[in-house]
Amino acid sequence: MIADELGQKAGEHPVFPDRRLALMLACTHSTVDPAMRAPLMLQVLLGLTASEIGAAYLVPPATMGQRLVRAKARIKELGIRFEEPDAERLARDLPAVLDAIYATFTSDWVCRESRNRAEEAIWLAQCVVAQVPSDPEAKGLLALMLYLSARMDAQSGPDGGYVPLDEQDVSRWDHAAIDTAEALLRAANQCGPSGRFQIEAAIQSVHCARRSSGRTDWVTIGSLYDLLFALLSSPVVRLNRALARSHIDGAAAVLGEVIELGRDPRMVSYQPYWAARSHLAAEAGERETALEIFGVAIGLTTDPAVRAYLMKRRQRLLDG
Repeated sequence: MIADELGQKAGEHPVFPDRRLALMLACTHSTVDPAMRAPLMLQVLLGLTASEIGAAYLVPPATMGQRLVRAKARIKELGIRFEEPDAERLARDLPAVLDAIYATFTSDWVCRESRNRAEEAIWLAQCVVAQVPSDPEAKGLLALMLYLSARMDAQSGPDGGYVPLDEQDVSRWDHAAIDTAEALLRAANQCGPSGRFQIEAAIQSVHCARRSSGRTDWVTIGSLYDLLFALLSSPVVRLNRALARSHIDGAAAVLGEVIELGRDPRMVSYQPYWAARSHLAAEAGERETALEIFGVAIGLTTDPAVRAYLMKRRQRLLDG
């Protein structure tokens, strides 16, 4: 069905170890709006809904749905027939493919009941690395996803409750996966200049270093977020950079910036923003404000375990 929708010729033998990778690359056709190439891959080839794709790109579901419809209509209108590209084409149009793979991973990895999409994303990244082994960002993305996946089981406590990163039992991390990620990141850093995924992987590497040092080096994490923000000035990066600085300078020092960030319309329904803001307000001693914002964060939370965790934190603030 995927091949039929994209006009793929029947009977051809795939060049890539996973046919979806070749078809993902086909979505980078010159007639497809560059901004819609990765979202188109996510819907047509990987099965994500317009709502899930919109959440990944901080775009309202209805808006994303309309854009996807237009992109597919354009392809149909022009009668484009996609043929499987070669490895050179993959190397040239790699950014959109990596973006789609990571969006697939992040749409699923925090769910403690299913890891299907996360595992598929890691597999696709492995296929990419095999095809373009000299590309540092491909290795960086694979390392990043392995770091995150390695900590997934530790996100749940014995009672099934949510456990945030700084409270996780490091003995429950997948140390073999972390070691693989470390080797990939070292190889990526030797291949060329650092890109977005290399820097994000480096941040996760510092977090994972707690398994041996017993502490988190927030100064280094803050510096890495500075580098990432210079490269990718998104509101999510800005939020995470402020959170890293709060561990160095205190919550009160960054709360104003986080409140200002809330004026960005993309943050209105972004649950991690409200969870972070409620935490910072509580840490800064703004009890009433924190209680109110905890309510917003709880209302936006779809994961029952995370909702229960936030409700407990809010209750502790009420009791204290």
